[in-house]
Amino acid sequence: MQTWNKLKEIQPRITDLLMKTLRKDRLAHAYLFEGSKGTGKRVVALHLAKSFFCEQRNDENPCLQCSNCKRIEHGNHPDVHMIEPDGLSIKKQQVEHLQKEFSYRGVESAKKVYIVEHADLMTVGAANSILKFLEEPATETLAILLTEQGSKVLPTIHSRSQHMSFSPLSREKFMDKLVQDGNSSAISSLLASLTTSYDEAAALLEGDWIAQARTVVIQLMEELYTRPTQVLFTLQEKWLPHFKEKSQLSIGLDLILLWLRDLLFTKVGKVDSLSYRDQVDLLQQQVLTSSQDRISQKLSAVLVAKRQLLANVNPQLVMEKLLLNIQEG
Repeated sequence: MQTWNKLKEIQPRITDLLMKTLRKDRLAHAYLFEGSKGTGKRVVALHLAKSFFCEQRNDENPCLQCSNCKRIEHGNHPDVHMIEPDGLSIKKQQVEHLQKEFSYRGVESAKKVYIVEHADLMTVGAANSILKFLEEPATETLAILLTEQGSKVLPTIHSRSQHMSFSPLSREKFMDKLVQDGNSSAISSLLASLTTSYDEAAALLEGDWIAQARTVVIQLMEELYTRPTQVLFTLQEKWLPHFKEKSQLSIGLDLILLWLRDLLFTKVGKVDSLSYRDQVDLLQQQVLTSSQDRISQKLSAVLVAKRQLLANVNPQLVMEKLLLNIQEG
């Protein structure tokens, strides 16, 4: 379970500021957390919600034992609302539903928190609707907007929120910590390329899921170059059964992106930066038949596949088309 002191190891400047603000009871009514994936934005937001709701708080520290803290930890607090993209965007109807929820008094108190994931993906209608909350905040309402691309958030939202920039975490430092925790160098290297969030890494490590996912991706990438007739069979027999959920499919595509990025690194001699650092021989074989431009085209094809998955296109069709695109050239 997270504490402010643990979070301080990840984002010292941000957590210092929030801790001082909590001690003085001077929380802003709205925050815009900006930072790349894995920098701890969501974890800090949820811990801030615990401090906001906890009735047994000691200075800035929530007790982590009361019903409020435990329900926020388990994602079922009735007065903590999460808004996430519905497909490719956050729509006006989602914000209107939130407004309706907020028109009622809190289930157990007057306090309410709403957290908006990927705030940059709000449609213009949704963004304009949410401005009403920010312009006329309820006395005990806390808004936390999370984004990886602050420049795509409306300037009017910026001006009505306290902007906090989350610093990128050191990949090497994070990888070393994973190795110290008993994970192999190969798995640690891959995880540190996917995320620098300890919670996300721990979730991926559960049940050896990430190790099996890595094996499937390596097999697919090898077959594309050496046994292309086997690829669709492996897709059916191994990929689809392992990457079942949309979130898992997204991670699978990220793993393919990392493989293609490793091909580029191998092409330019940056082998120290590899995510699949134990696959140097295979990468060097594949790079002999791949131009830099063609690898870049394959990377773009994976990004297209990720957008198609968000738009609820059939995962099997998305993968079949992607693998054919990677196989060409």
